[in-house]
Amino acid sequence: MSVFLHVGHNKSLRADDIVGIFDMDTSTVSKVSRDFLAKSQKNGEVINVTDEIPKSYILTCKKKERKPKVIISQLAVQTLNERLKRKI
Repeated sequence: MSVFLHVGHNKSLRADDIVGIFDMDTSTVSKVSRDFLAKSQKNGEVINVTDEIPKSYILTCKKKERKPKVIISQLAVQTLNERLKRKI
């Protein structure tokens, strides 16, 4: 049975595809993270699921495709982690 995580605005991700959930404020302090996000944006690998100020981004990679995606969400890391723990 697959567990899905709702990340905002009618977008859900398979929990098995999630590589990591990152706080937008703290992780983008690093130049490496900023470069990664810029490169992902340039390559069309970013999906923005919010019209609000983003609080987190989720790095995903489907096992069969091996192509990463970055999902930008208005939800806080703590909220997303709690949803995963409750298997929502």
